[in-house]
Amino acid sequence: MLLWPLLLLLLLLLLPTLALLMQQRSQDARLSWLAGLQHRVAWGALVWAATWQRWRLEQSTLHVHESQQQALRWCLQGAQRPHCSFTDISTFRNHLPLTKASQTQEEENGEQPLPPTANQDLGEASLQATVLGLVALNKAYPEVLAQGGTARLTLTSPWPQPLPWPGNTLDRVGTRGTKDPRALLLDALRSPGLRALEAGTAVELLDVFLGLEADGEELAGAIAAGNPGAPLPERAAELREALEQGPRGLALRLWPKLQVVVTLDAGGQAEAVAALGALWCQGLAFFSPAYAASGGVLGLNLQPEQPYGLYLLPPGAPFIELLPVKEGTQEEAASTLLLTEAQQGKEYELVLTDHASLTRCRLGDVVRVVGVYNQCPVVRFIYRLGQTLSVRGEDIGEDLFSEALGRAVGQWPGAKLLDHGCVESSILDSSAGSAPHYEVFVALRGLRNLSEENRDKLDHCLQEASPRYKSLRFWGSVGPARVHLVGQGAFQALRAALAACPSSPFPPAMPRVLRHRHLAQCLQERVVS
Repeated sequence: MLLWPLLLLLLLLLLPTLALLMQQRSQDARLSWLAGLQHRVAWGALVWAATWQRWRLEQSTLHVHESQQQALRWCLQGAQRPHCSFTDISTFRNHLPLTKASQTQEEENGEQPLPPTANQDLGEASLQATVLGLVALNKAYPEVLAQGGTARLTLTSPWPQPLPWPGNTLDRVGTRGTKDPRALLLDALRSPGLRALEAGTAVELLDVFLGLEADGEELAGAIAAGNPGAPLPERAAELREALEQGPRGLALRLWPKLQVVVTLDAGGQAEAVAALGALWCQGLAFFSPAYAASGGVLGLNLQPEQPYGLYLLPPGAPFIELLPVKEGTQEEAASTLLLTEAQQGKEYELVLTDHASLTRCRLGDVVRVVGVYNQCPVVRFIYRLGQTLSVRGEDIGEDLFSEALGRAVGQWPGAKLLDHGCVESSILDSSAGSAPHYEVFVALRGLRNLSEENRDKLDHCLQEASPRYKSLRFWGSVGPARVHLVGQGAFQALRAALAACPSSPFPPAMPRVLRHRHLAQCLQERVVS
């Protein structure tokens, strides 16, 4: 009989503790429920915005001439120029000459021929790329945008238009607002259930994985010690084990549920995408919501599942014109074309006018028309005119050189190309006593030293690719290309120097031909072979 009073007394003593536990559990449940509700509301708002933007895009691509006329009026309204009273596209093109964006002028004088689009109004294309890209990404890869499913590994974002709401409510992994790249990487490493990785550009993501390999033990120690967050010794052990197996497939070993890598496409990124896809991100899809340049978003990617590198040129702001590229020459064409006048299979240089000025700026980005969406061209970006090598008028374009370098590296046993940069010998004063030539700096995986035979293969490949270069080499007017292997961290140092230049195109664009001595010396000082 004394058992019941004792049980009752024990229950009375435990009631406050039980009540506190229930209250805490109830509070946690409410917070979780509210977070889930907030996520669902934000996602619903994003889907609604995407539906509206998709309708606007459909209308604008069906009535391209009217849409471009509206885009031009938008540019004229924001221009700070006294002569912005043009009423139509023909008058605008006839009265304003084309100008060139000079990379050399930007680096040496800190001048920017093309004013960047103002942050407060990035144009309709930036908003469409972000909103439509997010919804298309989630449709192609379900659960990627679920709570805690995505982590950004760089301070820069692949999404052109910042969305304070509902973008921030979609709950990416990581400390919001942090300025520490290491903190972003640690947050991602502590979350094994990630389904998507984001980075500003592919070359920035390449630097992240190279840094992860170099600092892996330090990062594992921080995770095990709980700096930051709670100690996770088991996760630290998983990180160490994944790193011990080498770079190939590392991302999927760290995050088994990973589906896609999201980066912003721009000039000079293809090499990094290929290296990431062959090594660290093997087996993963890559998605870029847009193609970007210094003037803003130039192309939209509406289908994540389509081949990488295809973009729709939108008719909205900023105002885009097409300058035909004459095959085999860089002579200027007679006049520009509008989007509806583009022909499939032809190549064009993009001309951009934004609302900050009335400068019709030749960007140097060359595209090839590969399809059509309603009345707008779908293009693939081919090369940049400003990245041409020429010491005797031979004009080796970015695409031709990259193709030749790729063939040469393919003949180097075990080598995988990670990065490269080129310098004309006059920049480094390295042609004294010899014919002018190219200085080529490469970062490789799988090869520690370059033999003379391997170095010579690049020059042979260049001669095979360019009859003009072959002729100049035959007569001795141009010397053989000199290839240098650089050590770890060389291109990271170059990108840090580029980012420190106020007028630098990086990010998003990565220059492959360096026009300034101090940038070339970033690589020259780190040659190991």
